[in-house]
Amino acid sequence: MSELSHSPNIVLIMVDQWRGDCLGSAGHPVVETPHLDALASQGVTFTQAYAACPSCIAARASLLTGLSPRHHGFVGYQDGVPWQYPVTLAGTLAEAGYHTQCVGKMHVYPWRNLLGFHNVVLHDGYLHAMRRECRDYGMADDYLPWLRERLGAAYADYTDTGIGCNGYVVRPWIAEDALHPMSWVTTQSIDFLRRRDPSRPFFLMTSYHRPHPPFDPPQSYLDRYLHKLLPPLPMGDWVNHELPASRGLDSPVPRDSAQVDLARRAYYAQITFLDHQINRLFMALYEHGVLGNTAILFTSDHGDMLYDHNHVAKALPFDGSARVPFILAMPGGSGPCGTRVDAPVELRDVLPTFCDLAGVQTPPHLDGASVLPLCRGEATAWRECVHGEHVMGDLSNHWLTDGREKYAWFSQIGREMLFDLTVDPQELHDLAAARPDRLAFWRTRLIAELDGREEGFVQGGDLVAGRPQRPTLAHAGQGSRD
Repeated sequence: MSELSHSPNIVLIMVDQWRGDCLGSAGHPVVETPHLDALASQGVTFTQAYAACPSCIAARASLLTGLSPRHHGFVGYQDGVPWQYPVTLAGTLAEAGYHTQCVGKMHVYPWRNLLGFHNVVLHDGYLHAMRRECRDYGMADDYLPWLRERLGAAYADYTDTGIGCNGYVVRPWIAEDALHPMSWVTTQSIDFLRRRDPSRPFFLMTSYHRPHPPFDPPQSYLDRYLHKLLPPLPMGDWVNHELPASRGLDSPVPRDSAQVDLARRAYYAQITFLDHQINRLFMALYEHGVLGNTAILFTSDHGDMLYDHNHVAKALPFDGSARVPFILAMPGGSGPCGTRVDAPVELRDVLPTFCDLAGVQTPPHLDGASVLPLCRGEATAWRECVHGEHVMGDLSNHWLTDGREKYAWFSQIGREMLFDLTVDPQELHDLAAARPDRLAFWRTRLIAELDGREEGFVQGGDLVAGRPQRPTLAHAGQGSRD
């Protein structure tokens, strides 16, 4: 164990399906996030942060291994693949002497895989594969047994609101606010501060399942949004498709204007409730006397299209799906305060950043890089762009962005799209036909990125559409350097 007596504590606040634009400090016209806005004023906001494979499992693989999708092997959504990565975020910090704890969502396999943490208090939300595998759901979830103890009913479940785990129907939470899963994750995280080893620095990952559906905010939080004027939904001039009818039998996607309007308000209500829960954690860090020596990172695994361009959920190349919040505050306000960095960063950068913060040697062969030089304005070189992808049937996609332009290629149908994000941040205007020179520039970059992939996307120096794809590469769960 290395000597870490002066190393900072590290808190990673990880949320699920929180769009990069949904912060007051990011200029959103409706969303109320006062406590995260305060965090942004005391730290650095990365305006162009992305999830390279924007769905739950793949995004967490990048976060927890420091690898790109090409190397960790998850290029879509696939449950039930064992995670056996030799290098992990928590494992690296634990080996260096940190006391490591995760509370909330992991979404790894096996479900109780510690992935280097000393302990995990688990709540992944409703996972269909987990429910089928674990007839006693307490074997794979710590929140549900706790909830049943409080409600005094063996049949109680957090599905009792009656709405689906991936749908856009709204039903306010039917129990006390303190029993909501967001409250539970906060309470359990605060309890770790009591139980931690005080002789070591700690790494706490507080991982919320929300604002991911189900849309079940407490009624009081929904009420504060019911009469707000919402901005119009972005609808690109390239949209030629209808909304899906559902995301499964239990998760409908309403199309009528009243239900769409309510879904958007409920999503924002989830965010504000979560902002207040995060402040509970901030207050506890202060009261335990550790806030001044704690670095805090707030980020998400991906966003939610939330009806933009007739899409919902994630897995798409558009900013509503792929861009995430990323706010880093240094211990005791020791770093830059209230600054913004526009360089493109990605979830794989978290592991090397935390190693840099802790004074721990960064493991070799990672795809990510520490963002601390960017915070200090000392980065002499940084990646030119982020490559993202997701297997999703006809909508399977690859994309590249430097935060100013974005190029997308839909690998099954061959469609290309190009956006100028500097003047069109809502991606309303597809410039693929109007700017063939820029289209060719980005296509060449993507060809170089995909050359040698097992799917055979590149043949004879050109992109080839329609190649067979799976949500996992051959080395998923183990990692590879090609």
